[in-house]
Amino acid sequence: MNKRKLGIFIVFIVTVCLNIQAQGTQKLRINEVLVVNKENFQDDYGIHSAWIEIFNTSFASVNLSGCFLTNDKDNPTKYPIPKGDVMTLVRSRQHALFWADGKPNRGTFHISFTLDPDKDNYIALYDSNGKTLIDEVIVPAGQIADHSWAREEDGSATWVRKGSGINSYVTPSTNNMTLDKNEKIEKFKIHDAAGLGMTITAMSVVFIGLILLYLSFKFVGNISVRLGKRNAMRVHGITDKQQAKEQGFGKRSGEEFAAISMAMHEYLDDVHDIEDMIITINKVKRTYSPWSSKIYTLRETPRK
Repeated sequence: MNKRKLGIFIVFIVTVCLNIQAQGTQKLRINEVLVVNKENFQDDYGIHSAWIEIFNTSFASVNLSGCFLTNDKDNPTKYPIPKGDVMTLVRSRQHALFWADGKPNRGTFHISFTLDPDKDNYIALYDSNGKTLIDEVIVPAGQIADHSWAREEDGSATWVRKGSGINSYVTPSTNNMTLDKNEKIEKFKIHDAAGLGMTITAMSVVFIGLILLYLSFKFVGNISVRLGKRNAMRVHGITDKQQAKEQGFGKRSGEEFAAISMAMHEYLDDVHDIEDMIITINKVKRTYSPWSSKIYTLRETPRK
């Protein structure tokens, strides 16, 4: 019976792990493809080859090992991404770049097929079971050299051609949207060139913060005074609030607070009067050890 329960538990753990892995890979997206590479990014052999970029849209690391890349709908397992390579672990919101050079013997990121610039290129990413489609894209024919077919922003649904114009760059292994300037700052410079709005905003934040602090301290102080009055009434056995108010319970004069503060100061700092007529002798206890005694190293001359 125990072996059966253990087996069920192991199967459950394996199923959960596989499910987590499957959910993680479903967050992967084919992000950018460059078909004609003449003067663009070079691979680790210094060769200009077509490449495919995959983006991890999740906020957790996802391992590509065991997944499949293909350019054939009838053969979803055309290129199995090898296991055991630490570089296949794609960090959160990061990219992985595969070279479509048809030479998988050059390494993990060199796939077994190439891309044809004269026709539409179908590219798909499948899960490790070879059946679950993660993402796919059709790159139109007639791609311009050193121009990529990419999502407008990382993981977005809109595909555009990049490689020319403002904010339109080929970006292998990095974000598809590259901004040369901060639009919010530029708008702020136009609408508030003198900085008057920024000054008013900053001072308003400071004063509002001070007002909130004042109100909070006042609120806490009132609560403390009420608790003090209630405790004083409880000690003296008084339940009538009017009677307590007439007797002044919970109220202390400045002299009383000063005396309490002095008493606490003397208690905490151990302050006492100096007594000249009393001498206190404290015995110093030292541990005796014969190993450090000099009497065993002296010779008696002449000997008795």
